[in-house]
Amino acid sequence: MKQLFLLFFLLPLLNFSQKKDCKYDFEEKTDSTYIKALNSKLVYEKVFGNSKEFIQFNLINNNGVPTLSFQQIQKSFDFIPVKCFNKKSKIIFQLENGSIITLISSNDETCSALSYIAEEKSNIRLLTGYFMFTKMNYEDLKKSRIIVMRVQFSGETKDYILPDAIESEILNQSLKPSSYFIDYLRCIE
Repeated sequence: MKQLFLLFFLLPLLNFSQKKDCKYDFEEKTDSTYIKALNSKLVYEKVFGNSKEFIQFNLINNNGVPTLSFQQIQKSFDFIPVKCFNKKSKIIFQLENGSIITLISSNDETCSALSYIAEEKSNIRLLTGYFMFTKMNYEDLKKSRIIVMRVQFSGETKDYILPDAIESEILNQSLKPSSYFIDYLRCIE
């Protein structure tokens, strides 16, 4: 009887501990608009010699339309070539269950902005784009981890492997990029 009581007492705690918190960066509701955006999460980090590359996601609900904000940050002592998004740009995810999910660009022509940090003598490029989900295979994102992300910039395509876990050198945190949509997509529905 005591074991049965413990099981019923601990079961809700186990279920609660598995869910991620939905921490919003922005939320606004008026008569004509409803927008909420999650905090940005690092999903890719590459540090190699003088070069660093980071990709962050944040999910946005814009009047009932789920949108992914994609931000690429590159830092190097060397010159960093410009990258752009346009209406033909896409982000394609290959999931662990074999599904292929395509997000469509909502950007007009937008290119990475270059900044220079004189104290460090380094260049920084920042590119932000917004991508819309399609109804096709949308539910698979909530159930299956990401294996590969293909980003179609205007003029080039690049593949990124999203690992199950990374130890971020910059943030000094443990992250689970391959489970990003499993953990957070429900927060904007």
